[in-house]
Amino acid sequence: MLDLNTVWFILVGVLLTGYAILDGFDLGVGALHLLVKKDRERRILINAIGPVWDGNEVWLVTGGGALFAAFPAVYATVFSGFYLAFMLLLCALIFRAVAIEFRSKQPMGWWRSLWDVSFSASSILSSLLIGVAFGNIAWGIPLGADGEFTGNFLTLIHPYSLLMGVMVLALFMMHGSIYLLMKTEGELHDRIRGWVKYAMIFFIVTYAITTLATLLYVPNMADTIRQYPVFFAVPILSVMAVANIPREISLNNDFRAFLSSAAAIVFFMALFGINMFPSMVHSLPNPEHSLTVYNAASSPKTLKIMLVIALIGVPLVISYTASIYWIFRGKVKLEDHSY
Repeated sequence: MLDLNTVWFILVGVLLTGYAILDGFDLGVGALHLLVKKDRERRILINAIGPVWDGNEVWLVTGGGALFAAFPAVYATVFSGFYLAFMLLLCALIFRAVAIEFRSKQPMGWWRSLWDVSFSASSILSSLLIGVAFGNIAWGIPLGADGEFTGNFLTLIHPYSLLMGVMVLALFMMHGSIYLLMKTEGELHDRIRGWVKYAMIFFIVTYAITTLATLLYVPNMADTIRQYPVFFAVPILSVMAVANIPREISLNNDFRAFLSSAAAIVFFMALFGINMFPSMVHSLPNPEHSLTVYNAASSPKTLKIMLVIALIGVPLVISYTASIYWIFRGKVKLEDHSY
């Protein structure tokens, strides 16, 4: 049976998954940005995400707000323990936004190249930091009996977290390249079709290595599936979603390929959540200090009131997002007011 704590665990996961899908392709486009050399082509890539990138980040803000409301102890521990990492992520997202807005303000080549590098570097750094954060949550961080982080910034930098960071970057690059197929045409579209193949290879290799490393060195991330074999359907579905991407690409079904890529992200996030539950922050080397959906949650009354607010607010966010994508559907056409 689902209790309020579990419902909020799922809701926070849904919001973070929405962010991974939507801002994931934004970051992927940024990571691929420097692969094109012509100014017009770079403008097309930026304008492919121009109308939607800031709205996509609403999902991150909403997810953070839900985490603060439902699991304040987790919010406090993660945001204080990962303080420097989150400040780096915030700076990267700020520079990325500034680069998008400032790039076309001046016509000089050096000016545009400067912001192009800033846009791409900040997108790559953001993707890596998001993956490193997830890697540390899975691997475990040192927590005291009071739930406080007892490590430092260097504690968060280890091979597994870095491997997870590279895997997330590869996933976003694959996702972003498929999105660009839907938004471009002509010779650029044909060239990007080749990017998808290499991005998929990059992702599949990193995903396979990360999965092997998880099974060998983070066995707690497979305990739930071992205990409840029915959940083994989730990784199977994720593999099927990824395998369907080249099939749809070969049939020129770019939108269906994008849906398959989005489905893969959904299944990856579901697999992560299933294996973490009921923990939200795994403590290493003292698992008994872990923060769970029960010992780190707000009061039942708070969870109940916030659930009512969420049932009103989340559909509004979904409606807003859907309407924006519907309005700006179709191929990118450069105009005078474009970036």
